Amino acid sequence: MSTQPPEWTYKQGLSDYQETLQAMEARVADIAKGNAPEAIWLLEHPPLYTAGTSALPADLTQADRFPVHYAGRGGQYTYHGPGQRVVYVMLDLNRRGRDVRCFVHNLESWVINTLGEFGIRAERRAGRVGVWVTRPEKSPLPDGSPREDKIAAIGIKLRRWVSFHGISINVEPDLSHFEGIIPCGIREHGVTSLVDLGLPVTMGDLDLALKRQFMHIFGD
Repeated sequence: MSTQPPEWTYKQGLSDYQETLQAMEARVADIAKGNAPEAIWLLEHPPLYTAGTSALPADLTQADRFPVHYAGRGGQYTYHGPGQRVVYVMLDLNRRGRDVRCFVHNLESWVINTLGEFGIRAERRAGRVGVWVTRPEKSPLPDGSPREDKIAAIGIKLRRWVSFHGISINVEPDLSHFEGIIPCGIREHGVTSLVDLGLPVTMGDLDLALKRQFMHIFGD
């Protein structure tokens, strides 16, 4: 069981999804065997949709728009593409505590604290996975409640108590690409990004904040 800090890798260009998934599974196996340190990969994918284990066929509204990959992670449909920071998190919960709820809570806190560095008040919502921002400038929902947009998605899987898959944060993706799915099965709310919120944050800016806040939440 490795006690080294996680190895951070920043992948340039657009990473092929299936190749990345295979490499991630291999790394998870090595971590579980104690043959490799934990890992965090930061990358971007070409435009694609992924289906989690709870994905409903009706939520794929434009099946021929982009390739669809069945990811094996928890959750429903999500989109990945240029301008979105995907963070694959391979951490050993054997040494960090075998508590899945706590782990997901910490992932959410990591995203919330990271976005807070840019002045964004991002929040959890009961019954909705991911991280959300309230949009008071938009017209309210029919019941009078404010509209909210999703800015980050979370979907994980565990194998021998080592995590994989992870989080995605919208920096400056083409938000129209989300129209081919019902993101995470939620119809009444939309999606947003850092740039959509008027913040010209670069991928490098976000990466630095992610690393700082990881240390605060996870301790290494």
